[in-house]
Formats: sequence, C-alpha cells, structure tokens
Amino acid sequence: MADMPSAFWSGWISVLTLTSLAGMVWLVWSVYFDRDRGHEQEAGPVWDGNLKEGERPAPMWWFWLLFGSLIFSVVYLMLFPGLGSFAGLLDWSQGSRVAESYDDYEARFAGVRAEIAEMSLAEIQNDTGLMAVAERIFRRECAACHGSEGRGQADMFPNLHDVDWQWGGEEEQIRQSIRSGRNAVMVGWEAVLGEEDIGQVGDYVLSLADGVDEDHQGKAVYDRNCAVCHGADGGGNTLLGASRLSDRIWLYGGESQDIRESLVNGRFGVMPAFDEQRLDDTQLQLILALLVR
Repeated sequence: MADMPSAFWSGWISVLTLTSLAGMVWLVWSVYFDRDRGHEQEAGPVWDGNLKEGERPAPMWWFWLLFGSLIFSVVYLMLFPGLGSFAGLLDWSQGSRVAESYDDYEARFAGVRAEIAEMSLAEIQNDTGLMAVAERIFRRECAACHGSEGRGQADMFPNLHDVDWQWGGEEEQIRQSIRSGRNAVMVGWEAVLGEEDIGQVGDYVLSLADGVDEDHQGKAVYDRNCAVCHGADGGGNTLLGASRLSDRIWLYGGESQDIRESLVNGRFGVMPAFDEQRLDDTQLQLILALLVR
C-alpha cells in the first residue's frame, strides 16, 4: 500500500477508508442512541398477532461487537499500511517480511549452497538427495517446455535425453545455453530454391542418416546452399546452432512434409535466458548434474 503510483490515488484511498469508517460510526449511533424512544409507534403491519416494526431493537451486545470492530479497525490503520501511502507506525510490509526471510535463509544455508555450487557433477550425481532437489528445480523451471521427464514435446522443444544437442552437449555448452539463452534461426528457402529443388534437397537430407550419396540429385543443391551451416556430411555446427542432419533425431518432425515445411517457411527457436536472477549458481549446478550424463 505504501508504493502508490501517485499522490492522488493515495489521497483517494485514504478518503474512502475514513469516510467508510465515519459512515459505520454514524450508522451504529443512529440505530442505538439517536432514536426518539418516547415517540408513539406509527401504525404499520403486525405479524403473529402482536409483532410490530421497531418493537424489538437490536441487542446491546451487537453494539459492543460493532464498536469493538471499529476500534480494532482504527488501531490497525494506525499501526499497519491501509491509508494510502501511510506505512503505519510499525512500518510493516510484506516486502520487508520477505526480505527478512530471505536474509535468514541466506544466513542459515549460504555455506551449504556454496559447497554444492563448487561440487563436481559426478559428486552431485552420486548424492540421491541432491539429485531429488535437482529434479524439483527442473520441474519448476524447465518442465513447462521440455516436459516433466525432459523428453520434449509438441515438436517444438527438444528431447534432453538424446545425444543430439543443437548448441553442444558438453557441460560448459549447456551451462551457456541455460545461463544466456539461445536464438536459433533458419530462414525459409522457397524463394531461393523453388519447388523442384526443395523437393530434391529434402529427399537428400532424409537420406543423410544412411551416409552421403554422391549420386543423389539433391546433393548439388545441398552443397551449394546448406553445407555452409550444416556441414558437407550433415554433421551440423554447434557454434552456429545448426542442427545435425545425419542422424534420425528431428526436433520438428522427420517426415517428408516436416522437412519441406522447414525448408519452405524456416524455423525459429528461442531458449530464454535463465540468468542469475532466475537460477543461481547452486541451482544451475544441480540442473547440469541432471542433464549431463
């Protein structure tokens, strides 16, 4: 409540709050004390033979309950945030509580977390407790895209259990991918190649898993347009993020129509950066132990 966008809204909230309290005080007073008790009841409907409007006023214990609630509200607004930008006499806020909890957490566990961050991946992998923590971090941060078991999904997010890593599967390469993110771009080739060449090079790409076929009619098109990124043998290039084409692992699908879609319209993949504000060194080391086998 103390962080208001402008003085106007702070004042507006204060006016509404105080007006509401004043209205409640007036209502309670009018019901219990501002009545002409000697005034003769006006004629009105009668229920159950002798029950008339106003003959049975609200009991006094209701008054004391309402009065106590109003006193509590006034005291609360004096001590805690509630009147616009006024922080309260205790200067309490949820943000300060979170900060205190975080400081307490750091004081208790900073040493242990620093030790984990310095451990080798093999040491972490041999500790079942730490690996269980790593799995929880993965499910929280990574499973939305890669699936709860890391096997990819939706023909958009890669399987993390296979050996094909677009940007490299070594520890430092994966660390860089997680920490800084990746942006993969393959442009569409329809305007450059045309329908016939796209069909030929697509067939050739599918055949690369069986080795380079020097006599394939799509090889010349591949060598001229694709080999500079994906390599002459389709082995890919981790520095560029160019996928390996010589295996049978496909991110966007390995059928003829999937390859044609990639060639015609291109593909654009984004891995967001999980910098230190998202994953600290300890959490990153735990995830790496889960991914690097």
